[in-house]
Amino acid sequence: QVQLVESGGGLVEAGGSLRLSCVVSGRSFSRYAMGWFRQGPGKEREFVAVINWRATHTYYGNSVKGRFTISIDNAKNTVYLQMKNLGPEDTAVYFCASDRLPWRVTVTQATEFDSWGQGTQVTVSS
Repeated sequence: QVQLVESGGGLVEAGGSLRLSCVVSGRSFSRYAMGWFRQGPGKEREFVAVINWRATHTYYGNSVKGRFTISIDNAKNTVYLQMKNLGPEDTAVYFCASDRLPWRVTVTQATEFDSWGQGTQVTVSS
């Protein structure tokens, strides 16, 4: 059974930074693309970033491009999301997710991910 556990969320002032972590167990971590999504209050789940299994390709949602960085540590089975210059619009529950198929490079649709963490809350005060 695949398990994803996020951590690192919290309350931060506008302009601040946070780094989220997601530890994956129960799956051959190095084969699957990993993604981050978020869901703000009253909003639909939004794609944030994805990284392929070899960390050779990353792709970001337009609203976070240039501010967020996704990375992966295969030795630790962990994917990270470094967030900088945060604004109130970034307030959301952030989820990490694992691609349902191996070896893919760029996957952005939530329906293409079959394993999800429980989410971690990020709140940005103005």
